[in-house]
Amino acid sequence: MLIWRIIRSFWFHRNLIAQFTWREVSSRYKGSYLGIIWSILNPLLMLMVYTFVFSEVFQAKWGTGSGNKLEFALLIFCGLVTFNIFGELIIRAPSLIIQHSSYVTKVVFPLEILPVAVMGSNLIHSLVSFIILLTGCLFAFGSLPWTIVFIPIVLIPLILFALGLGYLLASLGVYLRDIGQFVSIAIQALMLLSPIFYSVESLPPQFQMLFSLNPLGYVIEDMREVIIWGALPHVRWMLLEYGFGLIIFGLGYAWFAKTRKGFSDVL
Repeated sequence: MLIWRIIRSFWFHRNLIAQFTWREVSSRYKGSYLGIIWSILNPLLMLMVYTFVFSEVFQAKWGTGSGNKLEFALLIFCGLVTFNIFGELIIRAPSLIIQHSSYVTKVVFPLEILPVAVMGSNLIHSLVSFIILLTGCLFAFGSLPWTIVFIPIVLIPLILFALGLGYLLASLGVYLRDIGQFVSIAIQALMLLSPIFYSVESLPPQFQMLFSLNPLGYVIEDMREVIIWGALPHVRWMLLEYGFGLIIFGLGYAWFAKTRKGFSDVL
């Protein structure tokens, strides 16, 4: 079975995955004066910018009726952190094999661990952002809901989906070098088309149907449910998310495994 073979491969290379994940983490801010502190400053600064633009310039409202700007900021931040787990891997994926071409042409190396290492690095940086988010919720609401225990369960389908697309794009990036430019534009568009800076309920009905086709929207909404609102994730959504995530992950990995034989010829 494909999934079992993938799990066995990841387990066999677990030490190598850990080494590459830590290298991704340490190299992100290598050479900067503040170093790892940027992993805290970056999300905080982006949170301030987006909150000012949407709450002050555009006078955007979430529809909760509270008018609390801190609550508005936390809602946006929750969506951003969730989306970035997906977006950062997808942006990196088209150039991932090209950047490690020496592992293709000179040594026998398990290339399938590269997207996993990038995802691991994203999750470590996202953990810092989630700590900031939870601290803000504690300050704004006085307590944290017990439903935050569902955060990993909600995120797993997103991780599977991102890895599946990451494998596909990493492979295509070897043969189609221009795909990276298209992906960068697509990610920016997808961020604006996801319910990050607004709620789906605030949109006209005809657009709500269109936004229901975005698989990221369900994960983002469920993350707000368990972190901000203290509600359980939607069971129906979760089943669809897990099924979709597993399918995309399996197809992406299978495509990567089939096409990797030609990487050395191109590189």
